[in-house]
Amino acid sequence: MHFIPNLYLDPGSGSILIQIAIAVLLGLGVALRASWGSIKKLFGVKPKQEEDDDSENVQS
Repeated sequence: MHFIPNLYLDPGSGSILIQIAIAVLLGLGVALRASWGSIKKLFGVKPKQEEDDDSENVQS
């Protein structure tokens, strides 16, 4: 005869699971933000070149 224990989650388990889910989402967001330049380079997106104003580059 096999013993199958009853599954039990106390009220604190739900809040810990929610905190883990939030931490994972925020961690993924930080990792995505930190590596955004590499991701754009992977897909071949070139950074925008700023237009040079002639007035800023004039040397006296």
